[in-house]
Amino acid sequence: MAIKLSLFFVFLIFFTYYFTEVYSLVEFTNVQCESLDKDFALFEYCFLKSVNRSYKYVSIKVKLLKIPVTKVKVKFGLYKRMNSYMPFLYNISFDACRFLKSSNPNPIALYFYSIFNDYSNINHTCPFNHDLVLDKMPYHSVNNKFTKTLPFPDGNYMLEMHWIAYDIDRAVTKFYWSLT
Repeated sequence: MAIKLSLFFVFLIFFTYYFTEVYSLVEFTNVQCESLDKDFALFEYCFLKSVNRSYKYVSIKVKLLKIPVTKVKVKFGLYKRMNSYMPFLYNISFDACRFLKSSNPNPIALYFYSIFNDYSNINHTCPFNHDLVLDKMPYHSVNNKFTKTLPFPDGNYMLEMHWIAYDIDRAVTKFYWSLT
């Protein structure tokens, strides 16, 4: 009787832990890129590629036409879809050149930068005198940041980034994903 009771408690503890653990999954649904100043920057490509059901990645390449670029700001906002995309949690602007030089950067900007850093060539300070590339960023890197580090509610999201050079809005990128 004591063995059955102890096995029951082990079973109960195991399933309580298993069913209370939260499992979320980020999945890219779309990416859009728009050059607002075609004399300054052009997108050579901007796409979401689905290799199979479990592997999707985003690739973007921006050709800078007026180099070197020495003054860059980034404005990003996180939006959640209700009836339309509404602001959700973050709407931040920061000086990208100062951010990359800083030893004590903005923690939220650092958080979003860490998502893209492993897959891009934007890992040095200004000036930028080459094309900017985000190459084959899979959703599992975003999944680790959004579901394990920061808990987010389920839903559809959009990360909109405005790239501002010399105080003029030059390009907009939008990353869409669902969190289930």
